[in-house]
Amino acid sequence: MMSPTEGGALQGLKVVDLTRVLAGPLCTQILADHGADVIKVEPPAGDETRRLGPPFDSAGSAAYFAALNRGKRSISLDLSKPQAQEVLHRLLGDADVLVENFLPGTMERWGLGFEQTLAERYPRLIYCSVTGFGRDGPLGGLPGYDAVLQALCGLMSVNGDPASGATRIGIPVVDHLTGYVALSGILMAVHARTRTGQGQRVEAALFDTALSLLLPQASNWFASGDAPGLLGSAHPNIAPYEKFRTSDGEIFLGIVNDVQFRRFCGLVGLEELVADERFASNAARVSHRAVLKPLIEAATVMQASAALCESLMRAGVPAGVVSSLPQALTHPHAAHRQILVRRGDYTGVRSPMCLSGTPGQPGHAPPAFAQDASAILADLGFSREEAQHLSRTGAVPDPHCQS
Repeated sequence: MMSPTEGGALQGLKVVDLTRVLAGPLCTQILADHGADVIKVEPPAGDETRRLGPPFDSAGSAAYFAALNRGKRSISLDLSKPQAQEVLHRLLGDADVLVENFLPGTMERWGLGFEQTLAERYPRLIYCSVTGFGRDGPLGGLPGYDAVLQALCGLMSVNGDPASGATRIGIPVVDHLTGYVALSGILMAVHARTRTGQGQRVEAALFDTALSLLLPQASNWFASGDAPGLLGSAHPNIAPYEKFRTSDGEIFLGIVNDVQFRRFCGLVGLEELVADERFASNAARVSHRAVLKPLIEAATVMQASAALCESLMRAGVPAGVVSSLPQALTHPHAAHRQILVRRGDYTGVRSPMCLSGTPGQPGHAPPAFAQDASAILADLGFSREEAQHLSRTGAVPDPHCQS
């Protein structure tokens, strides 16, 4: 086994982060957690998530921003101004990756498009664009937000029950996964560059991500021609695989095979179900789920959630208490896995990947608006007088004068 080394797997990688809101900043935060030097470039008004509250921190930034921007250095540039573009070019001089999530065509309008300018000037640069729908096609170039994509791409149509109707998934799942799509594409491109010596464009579109999430519903439709409906917490292909009431709340059973079903029935006193032809196989249980659920719930409702789940899990039957967010984040196993990151007043959730030899280390608390502007400009070779001039022109907004 490798012994852990100093720094993360991405130490030495320089990333220029022009992204705002969620998918892009999540991607670059993970890069920073694993050793990359990430320079966050915000527009003069700042990343929109700084204002998406309450709650707000003591510096006035929303908790939303804190969730996505730890470990980064911060500067603000008004990229519509030539002087700010010169700062960006200096940043790109030794950069490995640029990530942006402007509306398609914005970078080109500023003369900073990848094919237009940057690919030739910086041949090793990996340019990642995060968009709603991609650059072309019937919806190309249009704005995209998580919940809109959930609706448009069918995710809401399979989330909820007949009483609630189609329902937004309670987390920004499309944005979140798109951040990981961008991350994966960037790392693929970094690996390809070791062989070719060339950078390339990486695209991550919320539309593509949302459609890719339709598993197994899309395959079910391809095979049957039947559009999936609303099943609440149940699974279209597996039973019992849903919520059940207990004496003090709810649990979720994840029984995916006949062995687990037999074990479950034995543990909760439902042995008679094993011999019932209606429940003899998963296919039979799916066909008779409406009958099966109340039979199971008659047994589970007599037991306490935590104790029942503990006994089931120890017997090899997957089950979990339906927990609140505070219960989940304070679970003893979350503490064992060191899920929470604490830096002074900041608390966040660590990146989920774990590497034994280059484990990475979550960085400092998220930066205040443009807090590192002076240091970054000095590193780029700008004199103090030049930096002051850039501030006066508005090309590099003063961190104390955020609009």
